Amino acid sequence: MMEADMENGRLYPERPRTFSTVRTKSSLPPIFRVLMRINPRAFIVLLLLVFSGVLYVGASTSPIVLFVFCICTLSLFFSLYLTKWVLAKDEGPPEMSEISDAIRDGAEGFFRTQYGTISKMACILALVILGIYLFRSTTPQQEASGVGRTTSAYITVASFLLGALCSGIAGFVGMWVSVRANVRVSSAARRSAREALQIAVRAGGFSAIVVVGMAVFGVAILYATFYVWLEVDSPGSMKVTDLPLLLVGYGFGASFVALFAQLGGGIYTKAADVGADLVGKVEQGIPEDDPRNPAVIADLVGDNVGDCAARGADLFESIAAEIISAMILGGTMAQRCKIEDPSGFILFPLVVHSFDLVISSVGILSIRGTRDSGLISPIEDPMAIMQKGYSITILLAVVTFGVSTRWLLYTEQAPSAWLNFALCGLVGIITAYAFVWISKYYTDYKHEPVRLLALSSSTGHGTNIIAGVSLGLESTALPVLVISVAIISAFWLGHTSGLVDESGNPTGGLFGTAVATMGMLSTAAYVLTMDMFGPIADNAGGIVEMSQQPESVREITDILDAVGNTTKATTKGFAIGSAALASFLLFSAYMDEVAAFAQLPFKEVDIAIPEVFVGGLLGSMLIFLFSAWACSAVGRTAQEVVNEVRRQFIERPGIMDYNEKPDYGRCVAIVASASLREMIRPGALAIISPMAVGIIFRMLGHATGRPLLGAKVVAAMLMFATVSGILMALFLNTAGGAWDNAKKYIETGALGGKGSESHKAAVTGDTVGDPFKDTAGPSIHVLIKMLATITLVMAPIFL
Repeated sequence: MMEADMENGRLYPERPRTFSTVRTKSSLPPIFRVLMRINPRAFIVLLLLVFSGVLYVGASTSPIVLFVFCICTLSLFFSLYLTKWVLAKDEGPPEMSEISDAIRDGAEGFFRTQYGTISKMACILALVILGIYLFRSTTPQQEASGVGRTTSAYITVASFLLGALCSGIAGFVGMWVSVRANVRVSSAARRSAREALQIAVRAGGFSAIVVVGMAVFGVAILYATFYVWLEVDSPGSMKVTDLPLLLVGYGFGASFVALFAQLGGGIYTKAADVGADLVGKVEQGIPEDDPRNPAVIADLVGDNVGDCAARGADLFESIAAEIISAMILGGTMAQRCKIEDPSGFILFPLVVHSFDLVISSVGILSIRGTRDSGLISPIEDPMAIMQKGYSITILLAVVTFGVSTRWLLYTEQAPSAWLNFALCGLVGIITAYAFVWISKYYTDYKHEPVRLLALSSSTGHGTNIIAGVSLGLESTALPVLVISVAIISAFWLGHTSGLVDESGNPTGGLFGTAVATMGMLSTAAYVLTMDMFGPIADNAGGIVEMSQQPESVREITDILDAVGNTTKATTKGFAIGSAALASFLLFSAYMDEVAAFAQLPFKEVDIAIPEVFVGGLLGSMLIFLFSAWACSAVGRTAQEVVNEVRRQFIERPGIMDYNEKPDYGRCVAIVASASLREMIRPGALAIISPMAVGIIFRMLGHATGRPLLGAKVVAAMLMFATVSGILMALFLNTAGGAWDNAKKYIETGALGGKGSESHKAAVTGDTVGDPFKDTAGPSIHVLIKMLATITLVMAPIFL
């Protein structure tokens, strides 16, 4: 059907230029379709009522929560301003907008189908969680506060479903803006590189602000609702320090959706990309995004569902997991130290990320257009411009973090503790900057590693692969050293903060690490903006190529695309660093929860116990098996695409002369159905493995008189999986990004330029790296955090 809709663009001059819509029904989620049917005045009244209710709940909880709600609301209005600004830009000539329509309809159609599948799986898992919680034991704290099994079960399930819903909306927002901004960036590139850059950044900024704002707002509204409903801190009710544990389901729901979104989107985008490159570039010798390639539309659709929608869900769950784990640790520490008003320590993460919304907005607005819109030649380096914006955001983050620690973490018991925690935040901010710089060094073709990789292409395909693998392996060293220094520094700064328990033992170490994690994520909205910039620029380049714009316009989009590859790689480095710290925090929270349920001390995991060591081995194996299944899914789907593209070139020889139309729709259908099918197996492996291991070793422990054996084995599995996952993700992300930019470097004219033997070898390396950097690598970020949240939620079944 799609071939009829996409009959001829600029390339078929004897027929109308039409890449008309392929949509047969609305691709908007049902909730948005319902809202659009409401009378505008009634909708405004409804919004005011909801907003008033939220403010009332916030004011009934804490002035801090009210502050968070106000900042989130203001950030929503700012995102609407960015949307209006971007959509006010022109879409260029008809051939551009028609191609963009085809991309948008393909992306929204796949999104609807994919998230329909994910929502069904989420509902099934919610029923499983409900069954487990209805028959599990309760902790003494829950019994004392009157929160019984039934209440706890429904709270956890509601949190899980809300987290899943918000994660899905975050993904939809990321995709929605990218499929509308791409054509506007293409059009702007005809006038000025700076204008095109500004549009792409502001479009990415809209998505980033909404994703971070929703993560903060979702956790805050859950916290406030439970606080008011359960009458927290009233006589005979739950203590406020125990409240954050009820939010764990929210993090698990976000991780669940993000994992399948990343897997499905990653398989889609890279299978289409690999298939298009192997046949189009290597075999037929046609340029990237050439309209004669039958897989080109599927490739451009994949940029949106893989890089935009999936990354939005990924960063959403990263922030949600970090906020919840830090709130749990803050409450635990405040309880041990007998701090009179613990709300500051618990709500601190929400305030930090509220300030993130403000300072990242300033960073986004700092990237302005030029007065001379007629300037075609790109003079300024786009990466340098975005780095200036990031530097502004970093400086503001240091100031706001210091203000936040003095406001919320000051206590009479340790008057200087806030300063130690402010330094912990500074450690996290420096760590984030270091991760961004390291990723840029290993993936930007301005630096030596990528240029040496490109040089290795001149001696053949094999040497390119060897050099890329060795670069990826080497790139794990510096990030691991940085994260190691960060964890130890933050722990000891917290440990020496002066906060002690009743026995005089220092208790601030773990919370110091939590504060460092918050520091690292305190610029998350701007980093996500840089990430979203990448696929938007990539799509813009594809639209320019397909609509056959002048070479000068393609040169601008090529530069933006190469910078986008680097920003995507830096964001992945940033994401894996924050995942490492967040998983460390969730691991500590898991041990505390097990101790509370079992009424036994659980402070360490002894890997000298054979069963525990086996659990560690299983955790490491899980990472490798998961990566293998993710990459093989891309390989199998890409083979189908390659065969289809080859078939079309053979059966329709007129395609190469522009006399026959490629069947774009066939390739779109192949990758859409295959990605939905292939995402199930690795996703199910990640969810079922920890539960199966915990239950099996729980039964073994019961038979041998060791009640904590199941929980200890799962702890070892989580620990080893986190360590292996960090290294594997660093290797996959960096190697893939370096291969991609080595190809881009050769395409600038180096080492023979496009069509040379060096270029063909670089394309081979790029196709090998595609499932590394955009499927398996990003999915591991989500996997290690999901393992941590699923063990927290399922802890009762391991005892």
